[in-house]
Amino acid sequence: MKFETKCIQSGYTPKNGESRVVPIVQSTTYKYETSDEMGKLFDLEAEGFFYTRLANPTLDAVEKKIADLEGGVGAMLTSSGQAATTAAVVNICKAGDHVICSSAVYGGTFNLFSKTLKDLGIDCTFVPAMVTEEELNNAFRENTKLVFTEAVTNPSLDVADIEMFAKCAHAHNVPLFVDNTFPTPVNFRPFEWGADIVVHSTSKYMDGHAVALGGVIVDSGNFDWNNGKYPMLSQPDETYHGVVYTERFGKAAFITKARTHIMRDMGQQQSPMNAFLLNIGLETLFLRVPRHCENALAVAKFLEANDKIEWVNFPGLESSKYYDLAQKYMPNGTCGVVSFGVKGGRQAAEKLMAELKLAAIVTHVADARTCCLHPASATHRQMTDEQLVAAGISPNMIRFSVGIENVEDIIADLKQAIDKV
Repeated sequence: MKFETKCIQSGYTPKNGESRVVPIVQSTTYKYETSDEMGKLFDLEAEGFFYTRLANPTLDAVEKKIADLEGGVGAMLTSSGQAATTAAVVNICKAGDHVICSSAVYGGTFNLFSKTLKDLGIDCTFVPAMVTEEELNNAFRENTKLVFTEAVTNPSLDVADIEMFAKCAHAHNVPLFVDNTFPTPVNFRPFEWGADIVVHSTSKYMDGHAVALGGVIVDSGNFDWNNGKYPMLSQPDETYHGVVYTERFGKAAFITKARTHIMRDMGQQQSPMNAFLLNIGLETLFLRVPRHCENALAVAKFLEANDKIEWVNFPGLESSKYYDLAQKYMPNGTCGVVSFGVKGGRQAAEKLMAELKLAAIVTHVADARTCCLHPASATHRQMTDEQLVAAGISPNMIRFSVGIENVEDIIADLKQAIDKV
């Protein structure tokens, strides 16, 4: 099936007399005739549903659809994007391990790597968004277990050179993890450029309406976990009677362990209702994302021509330092988010935002409605001044998430607000 058809049809095929749309299976548990049947499920010897923390028919259908859209062998929905990133990392990392991460990632992700995972004994080296191949290679250690980056960073809108990141990671026998939230698989499929694991905050464009919190991990099935660095996948797991994930589940070893081990023990499962709402969003993803990108480019061009705006960052602008990378990886568009700086500093930026009428000041980003945020005082508030600079965040930065309204109305709202600054 073509991509557009997958958005609607993939993941669920009803039989005669069954629900035409993916049903909400709002149940924590499932009945079996014998203890032996259920025992086989607990021993990973049979497939099925026995407790929604591990698997649920509604989630299963949506997971299959997202895996199909990204081109992976399997996916696992989580309660949020942060839960997806956390589960993906701890699936192969433990105390004493080391990871490499782009410094320009979303503020919550930065704090996860710099504080929470560090407190758990997992060390992190941050590298610049525009890191060179030499600099990236120099960041690896003997105990490095993965490299993490965002395809398009939030909110600085840096475009990662995924092919180079993958080349370096694989040269050191570690996987590349990519957060593909902003481009979505409509604009970019990281597996086609060498990435191994993809995560999303499904709360953003995938949901599209800001109604359902969620995240997802997608496994490419391409990485060789039998290279000696990942005994948790290639050696017996005593909690499942000695199962070896790479032997029993082959290409799906990573995502199977994430579900049967990390989800079992940490319990970051998405609710069936949220998965149902997410699926409704996915059905129009291929229609909405191009409109977001088209509107965002028009807004970026308007801002670039306004003498009260100090700078504009949008990879679709020919003036962007990321334009060539964006054309290489995402020729049809990157996302609907534009970041820009207002002349006059922080006070001017906050004044502009206060004057907006159509665009709302909210924590959220990447849904149908135009909204904005001041990252330095919100999503990246916990960072030091030095960390803000490394993340590409300036005091006068506004993150402007362009919705799918008529772009003339969006620009008119910006114009009247800028005129009052």
